[in-house]
Amino acid sequence: MSQTTVAKTLALPERDSASCLPRLTADWPCPAADPESLARRFRHLVASRLDRLELPARGRTLVRWQHLSDIAALDLGLAKLFEGHTDALAILAEISQPGRYPATARWGVWAAEPPFARLTLRPASGRPGTLVDGDAVVLDGTKAWCSGAHAVTHALVTGWLEETPCLAAVELSRPGVQVTQRGWSAVGMAATASVEIEFENVEATLVGDPEAYLRRPGFWQGGIGVAACWWGGAQRIAETLLTGATPEDPHRLAHLGMVEVALHNGASRLREAAAWVDAHPQENARLLALSVRAAIDDMVATIIEHAGRALGAAPYCRDAAFARMMADLPVFVRQTHAERDLESIGRDLLQRRQENKATAPGDVPPHHGWRLMS
Repeated sequence: MSQTTVAKTLALPERDSASCLPRLTADWPCPAADPESLARRFRHLVASRLDRLELPARGRTLVRWQHLSDIAALDLGLAKLFEGHTDALAILAEISQPGRYPATARWGVWAAEPPFARLTLRPASGRPGTLVDGDAVVLDGTKAWCSGAHAVTHALVTGWLEETPCLAAVELSRPGVQVTQRGWSAVGMAATASVEIEFENVEATLVGDPEAYLRRPGFWQGGIGVAACWWGGAQRIAETLLTGATPEDPHRLAHLGMVEVALHNGASRLREAAAWVDAHPQENARLLALSVRAAIDDMVATIIEHAGRALGAAPYCRDAAFARMMADLPVFVRQTHAERDLESIGRDLLQRRQENKATAPGDVPPHHGWRLMS
């Protein structure tokens, strides 16, 4: 059974531009094995304008996430770059002016803030005063986890104006930008080459007003879109299991049944989240994003375990596409913060229960959300 057939059977509703998927599947049967190959694929997607996705929270969020999951099912490294690029376009549309930048730009979004790598930002004019969207700024310092640094032309990077978080757009051909070879030794997602970049007196442009990047509704909406990529990678692994299943192998069929259940449950969470985002475009989706990402994280772990137990060592050793997906997906999914995110969900639940208990009549049990009907 082909990947396209499985997408119809298990996946989220098909997007309008799904006609391109069979061609890409035929052209790229295996995920890219090296940074150069991955960069060529990324350039092809952008040049073909396949990056012009529906913006989130505009009524067709699920179509956007379906597109992301389709790319992830082809190549998780490519999905990492593609999701970042399309997220950058959405950020610019939400808080800035996309027309300031070349339409052919290939974007990264580099917002990790580890303690060992920090960018500072200052006004290019040198004069004190309030910065606003579009102002010229200067970047100094190190940015870590720069996925696709070899493949992008521009990046949105987080930096600090004293103690204020900001976002800036930078063209990577600018003087003072040095792409290093440090910081990426992973086997999984190796082709993304998520290295460290040094910035020294680099001219850039402020995107949005200071703190706008973190305050905007799209911050957490985009975080759910990443989970759609994880879902797509898991669907590709499920495809291998389904392709090799036969009626004579009941143990493999049992594992396949568990994978089917897990994929459907994950798809349901993404569908519900997309509907909520479209219905509440300006509301804070933080807890929803944490919950959906945790659910897809758990789904991925289930599918990796059952596929591996069902198939044994052979596809790990002889199927390049399966082996690459099984190496890439755990690395990609670790963008979640695991128990830290779960703690946030649990803390919010406890707080809501306490608040409802304080306001409910004495003979009415507090309603905290565990209901079939809201």
